[in-house]
Amino acid sequence: MADEQQLRTYVRTAAHKLRVAREQLRRWETRTREPVAVIGMGCRYPGGVDSPPALWRMVLERRDVITDFPTARGWDTAVLARVDPGRSRSVPRGGFVADAGNFDARFFGISPREALAMDPQQRQLLEVTWEAFEDAGIDPTRLRGSSTGVFVGLFASTYARLDGRYRPLSSDQLAGLAAFLMTGAAASAASGRLAYSFGLEGPAVTIDTACSSSLVALHQAVGSLRSGESELAVVAGATIMATPDMFAAGTERGMAPDGRCKAYAAAADGTGWSEGVGVLVLERLSQARRNDHQVLALVRGTAVNQDGASNGFTAPSGAAQRQVIRKALDAAGLSPQDVDVVEGHGTGTVLGDPIEVNALLDTYGRDRRYPVLLGSIKSNMGHTLAAAGVAGVIKTVMALRHGVVAPTLHVDRPTPHVDWRPDSLLLATEQRPWPDTGRPRRAAVSSFGITGTNSHVVLEQAPPDENPRLDERQRPPVNVWVVSAHSPQALRAQAGRLAGRLTAGDRPRVEDIGYSLAVTRARLPHRGLVVGHGYDDMVEGLVTLAAGGDTPAVIRGMGSPEAKTVLLCPAESHWRAGTGRALYASFPAFRGGFDEVCQGFSAAAPHLLAAAFDTETAEPGTAIAGPATFATTVAVYRLLTSFGVHVDRVIGAGAGRPAQEYLSGECSLADAVEKVVAADRESGTDDHTALAVTEAVHDGGSIFLELGYGSAASVVRDTAVAVHGSDATVVTIAMLPAGPHDTDEAAAFATALARAHAAGTPVDWSAWYPGAQRTPLPTYAFSHRHYWIGN
Repeated sequence: MADEQQLRTYVRTAAHKLRVAREQLRRWETRTREPVAVIGMGCRYPGGVDSPPALWRMVLERRDVITDFPTARGWDTAVLARVDPGRSRSVPRGGFVADAGNFDARFFGISPREALAMDPQQRQLLEVTWEAFEDAGIDPTRLRGSSTGVFVGLFASTYARLDGRYRPLSSDQLAGLAAFLMTGAAASAASGRLAYSFGLEGPAVTIDTACSSSLVALHQAVGSLRSGESELAVVAGATIMATPDMFAAGTERGMAPDGRCKAYAAAADGTGWSEGVGVLVLERLSQARRNDHQVLALVRGTAVNQDGASNGFTAPSGAAQRQVIRKALDAAGLSPQDVDVVEGHGTGTVLGDPIEVNALLDTYGRDRRYPVLLGSIKSNMGHTLAAAGVAGVIKTVMALRHGVVAPTLHVDRPTPHVDWRPDSLLLATEQRPWPDTGRPRRAAVSSFGITGTNSHVVLEQAPPDENPRLDERQRPPVNVWVVSAHSPQALRAQAGRLAGRLTAGDRPRVEDIGYSLAVTRARLPHRGLVVGHGYDDMVEGLVTLAAGGDTPAVIRGMGSPEAKTVLLCPAESHWRAGTGRALYASFPAFRGGFDEVCQGFSAAAPHLLAAAFDTETAEPGTAIAGPATFATTVAVYRLLTSFGVHVDRVIGAGAGRPAQEYLSGECSLADAVEKVVAADRESGTDDHTALAVTEAVHDGGSIFLELGYGSAASVVRDTAVAVHGSDATVVTIAMLPAGPHDTDEAAAFATALARAHAAGTPVDWSAWYPGAQRTPLPTYAFSHRHYWIGN
């Protein structure tokens, strides 16, 4: 019996362990195959492309953006022939990022001298990463201290080493820059600089696998997210050429005479070099859903491999390409027939393109109901090297979102070195609708490094949005839009950029714009706020802000992080019948605070506040004035705190003393009510108020929010001058309108709160828009200066 019991126990224990092991395996498999969401993108590529939508317009418009050399870099085209004389004809054409030397150093807290010493690739990455975070609906300043990984694909740069004539820079040209040259030029500093500038504490890695660098970076980022090493990931690729030496390779070494990539075409005669910067923000799909982040597309599977000892160190390997494709599909849990479109490597070389197409035919081209469609963005803008893979991903994400396959340029006819089998694989030379398959759209992107490192990524259309629509009952009575920047000029530019977007395209809901400005944009020192009701009113306010104009509905200021906010409870009962009625009807927090006080008065003075909002029966100076002042003060305080207003100090004198004591936690509501009702309550005087203000000013108070009509403004100003002199910076803001009864009380309160925020009071404006959704907005308007050594 004992042996039988032991056997039963053993079996039960083993069964339990098996169930646990199976569950752990299931969770591991789920996590390692969980789709990764692309939640934000940013880019700068040739042809003035400064955003993913601009890149998408470029490919749909069939634009070729290959040009002559830029003139702002001091390049001497004659030097190309001297680098490798007699070998081949150099190609002085390519794709170039406009104004690649421009940078907003002040925005990132970088001195002009250090900015000059920094590789332009680092500078461009800083700005485009900020834009990608904003595109993701993330305030970049809130990522400080987060487990965000940074994975950057980058080539080593000759910046700060050689000039435009391919000569070493002189000591005069490098004068004063020695302290910054190491971090300015090091490839490792590209990822480290991003992590440092944004305060990101996940892994920071710079990857150089030549042409496949940024797609390999994407592969590494996906692994980091799925393992839990990173909560969020930045994937980037950057190529900015400091010198023209890349173009000295010439036609004999694989460059097209006209600098254009004729991908997969019979006319293909070599590749063409180009520049670009692309950034992706990635997050596990489950995490993106929890964080209410947009999902632009899904990364289903990725793979990386190496050619190994193949048929030449720089020659592509068809076998390795077939293998990396199959590995990516396996990682995605998909078959080749599940993929509709391939964004190929497509460099336009006579050797490489046929090898790539044959590898695609051997993998994606088998047993298909319809042909897989092939294209390459290199036909538009050339080979952007370390930024090429991410360019293909951005193009493909936009295609998945729009359900359109973009055309490939410069194809006289498909290369004759391939048996195309049009029922299996078709070169997309014209724009066409995405194939209707009855399942989510899927595409793949390839990137193959010249030294043999290959990468392949499988992408999928984003799942349907799960966010509920706004309940109309949650609409605020008045709207507030917040714009901020690092300088007055940038503030005007930002307002103008936003106004231009809102007048040129679709009209997002006013509430969604306000909410998005509140939660997806950093709160920077120079602030502009627009208060109004309808869409047109708000856009008109932005136009006024952009022009530097002033109206009562447009508030500007410079918020100081050291500003302290003081609440000033009114010293006398300057209450008017009906005060707070609109706020009571519009804001649950005000209503809750007022009802809280009414409940407290129910025993001491039944029905005393019943007529507080009745302008016909309640008159100033009656017994209701004191209790109503107290109730309104508490209600406004509750309303302020519901919008995240942090109060550093509460002061009051005379009639405001009970409210001050109650709101400061010095007495209970019952005790405060008793003091309000007491017949011997003293009236406040300017002297009493001045004493309380003096203490607050000495303690650093600079923003005084009067929970009344503003009667203490002169006292606050005079006291501040007495303490700090005529340079005293202090602002007093009345939270209730002092005008006639028909004044828009909600708009007056919103304007007062906007003034407080402009002066430096932190406000959670997202609470103003309960139930609103994020909507795409223009990214930050950087204020640029040109930095380029030797020019």
